[in-house]
Amino acid sequence: MAETKQFKAESKRLLEMMINSIYTHKEIFLRELISNASDAIDKLYFKSLTDDKVGMSKSDFKIFIKADKDNGTLTITDNGIGMTAEELENNLGIIANSGSLAFKTANSDAKEKEDIDVIGQFGVGFYSAFMVAKEVEVRSKAYGSDKAYVWKSEGVDGYTIDECDKDTVGTEIILTMKENTEDEQYDDFLAQWKIKSLVKKYSDYIRYPIMMDMEKTRYLEDKDDEEGNSEPKTEKYIETETLNSMVPIWKKNKTEVTEEEYNNFYKEKFYDYSDPLKSIHVKTEGTATYNALLYVPSQAPFDYYSKSFEKGLQLYSSGVLIMDKCADLLPDHFSFVRGLVDSEDLSLNISRELLQHDRQLKLIARSLERTIKNELKKMQTNEREKYEKFWKQFGVQIKFGVYNEYGAHKEVLKDLLLFTSSAEKKLVTLEEYVSRMKEDQKYIYYAAGDTVDKIDLLPQIERFKDKGIEVLYLTDNVDEFAVKTLENYDDKQFKSISESGADLDSEEEKEAVKKASEENKELLEYLKSALDGKVTEVVISEKLKSHPVCLSNKGQISLEMEKVFNSMPNEEQKIRAERVLEINASHPIFEKLKALFGTDNDTVSKYAKILYDEALLIEGMPIENPLEFSKLVCELMV
Repeated sequence: MAETKQFKAESKRLLEMMINSIYTHKEIFLRELISNASDAIDKLYFKSLTDDKVGMSKSDFKIFIKADKDNGTLTITDNGIGMTAEELENNLGIIANSGSLAFKTANSDAKEKEDIDVIGQFGVGFYSAFMVAKEVEVRSKAYGSDKAYVWKSEGVDGYTIDECDKDTVGTEIILTMKENTEDEQYDDFLAQWKIKSLVKKYSDYIRYPIMMDMEKTRYLEDKDDEEGNSEPKTEKYIETETLNSMVPIWKKNKTEVTEEEYNNFYKEKFYDYSDPLKSIHVKTEGTATYNALLYVPSQAPFDYYSKSFEKGLQLYSSGVLIMDKCADLLPDHFSFVRGLVDSEDLSLNISRELLQHDRQLKLIARSLERTIKNELKKMQTNEREKYEKFWKQFGVQIKFGVYNEYGAHKEVLKDLLLFTSSAEKKLVTLEEYVSRMKEDQKYIYYAAGDTVDKIDLLPQIERFKDKGIEVLYLTDNVDEFAVKTLENYDDKQFKSISESGADLDSEEEKEAVKKASEENKELLEYLKSALDGKVTEVVISEKLKSHPVCLSNKGQISLEMEKVFNSMPNEEQKIRAERVLEINASHPIFEKLKALFGTDNDTVSKYAKILYDEALLIEGMPIENPLEFSKLVCELMV
């Protein structure tokens, strides 16, 4: 009987850590063992390219899984390069040999400490087997060797290596599964449905066939029983099935994949019933080398705009799933994108689950952001109807992206923006708006409100339409925050039609407003005092045409922003815009005010309050004292 050998002290600590804490899910043990088997086959396959003695072609290589419920064992077999006794000792007896603690200590002065490899030739992922197995047996025969050896261990207590009988080259790993507990059902990993689902989830694109004998049922010809009743007869049989597809769709050339295949892959992989709006198939080489298959969904998931939504792309390394949702690959403004990225250049630390957030990952993320932006822009230019459908689902997220992080991404996103325009009430880009601006127009004008129809009824809009000036209608809460973050587009500043000083008038009109303001200075001051601090100013308006009054604002906080801020929960101190009451000097009501001022100032005060409340209602804001408003209206009517 072979002597039991002890793991080195640091190996024992690492093994305990592997079993108890490194891996998030026990099920990944199968992924690790299959990946190691694939690595072993790779080595013999590449050797076969230069060594005719190997006598095997690529089609001869395979990985075989066998589940034995009666004996509680799971076996993974490959016909790869195999291991000698010395290699079993070095690869399995000294965990992470090339990256042991002693090695790291000896190279503590290295400039690139994080680049020091801590993964042994066989990979520490092998030890994830001890999460589910009470005993692991590795039987291996190396290519070119006459002898086979068995490595056996029950975990941290040590291992044995001895000669064994094995006719073929390759490695056989036999796991004796742990007993079930209240929390863990280890025998689930012996169920063929479970094994098949795990292979499909993690190892579907391993380049060699992963095979398993599957027990199936077939119906035999019906036979009548003694009473003449027909009974269905069945029998069990075994069929060898290949569990993985082997060729990832994203590694094929675009010309080899039909739109239907892209759509079917999306619906099957990401559990969506609808075809995506757009498929993006990317292959890049250079500083960021990866394959990616990305999708823009046709509709937002039900929880997309909630805190429970998780963004992220599936991340593969050489066809092996590493993370189901890698959030770092997508910026928040493109969080709606679904898909996957496969790269051979990622640095994997200790296990394939713990990904180093290194330069390569950041390069891929930046490259993906550019790709998504460019593809959306192409859709906007070439497939406008489809882009507007996308915008209705995810436009708010793009606008949040402009506003977030103090506008860090506004240059990337500004050309993707759409807003409804007063011209035909259609969605337009900022580029389209600017291209249609009047020669002497200084600003990109906008108006904010609850709906397009409500904005279109604002008193201020009438004058802009009369002058043929286009206005952007902002209906989402984030819109005004986004345009204020942008500040300008193509050197044209944004300006709300509700801001004081819209700069619509000719010099003659400005002079007329200035003259009227000077002539009625005392009346305007009285109206302001009658409103008792509710407004900063009362001014003669340069915006109004047929309506008597409107509200505008001074400063950075607009009336619409005030509504948004004050609708937020737990907002103890209410935010208030600097309100300005604008009066139309050409309206009969102003003539009435002038006639009353100085002779019946009490009535002028009542008019001021009514006009202010009227302006609030027009803006869609609540009046502070509805009872007083109703009473004042009745008094003046009588």
